[in-house]
Amino acid sequence: MPKITERNVLVPLDVPRDARDDYIQNYLKITQNSGNLMLFAGDQKIEHLNDDFYGKGIPTDDNDPEHLFKIAAGARIGVFATQLGLIARYGMDYPELPYLVKMNSKTHLVKTEQDDPYSGQLYDMEQIIEFKENSGLDILGIGYTIYLGSEYEADMLTEAAQLIYEAHRYGLITVLWIYPRGKAVSDEKDSHLIAGATGVGACLNSDFVKVNSPKSKDGTDAAVLLQEAVTAAGRTKVVCAGGSSAASDAFLKELYKQIHVGGVCGNATGRNIHQKPLDEAIRMCNAIYAMTVEGADIDTALKILNGK
Repeated sequence: MPKITERNVLVPLDVPRDARDDYIQNYLKITQNSGNLMLFAGDQKIEHLNDDFYGKGIPTDDNDPEHLFKIAAGARIGVFATQLGLIARYGMDYPELPYLVKMNSKTHLVKTEQDDPYSGQLYDMEQIIEFKENSGLDILGIGYTIYLGSEYEADMLTEAAQLIYEAHRYGLITVLWIYPRGKAVSDEKDSHLIAGATGVGACLNSDFVKVNSPKSKDGTDAAVLLQEAVTAAGRTKVVCAGGSSAASDAFLKELYKQIHVGGVCGNATGRNIHQKPLDEAIRMCNAIYAMTVEGADIDTALKILNGK
């Protein structure tokens, strides 16, 4: 994967002149000078409560929040995304990590048949900047989830737009999680709808937009279906969600196709990393990083995964 330099970074026009250098440096850091994003997602403790961290097939270590930080510290990643509370509780022991603060979260307890999803803003940008300055941590960006199609989408769209504008004022990078969801949505993984979601990410001026990989209805490879979403996003870069746990080799093969066939610029992976013992989780992280940031082929990534 060819490296990019400061001259290759497209700086949005809402970034003030005195914040341009910060934006460029944060962009280079978060993509590890590749333009691609390897995001280790650690925001599920609110999103899925303890379902992703305790139970059959999940190592006991995963129940401890520090497991996430140990993985991030031992592996090669672009950025570690989680809520500010966890960063505040563990960041003093992991000051070297690159962080992205998740600005909203909700649990999965209220189902769509009861009410459409809404995930409200937890903090404002002034608080994030204050925390960044007081803690001295390397906070590179923010993330926000939108449930497109929810009857509350207007509120989430507004909050996301304001947060992106404010984050760019401080030179921070932005990532939107956008999932079509609600009673009005009949198929969350429809490829055309997912392309619509990436277009919304572009209209909100996010640097990256995270979406689920589409599900094929006619046998077309999901990676091919991603091409519509990538084109619809324009200069906003698309990354794929890691999804629920899958066999590691199958996950890596699909990721390779998402990048090289679908045209996405990275991934945001949580369960397929942290639901493993520490050593295996670190190797999985490193394999994903090699494929995403360094352009490694499948065989190379599998060797890293298998410790060879």
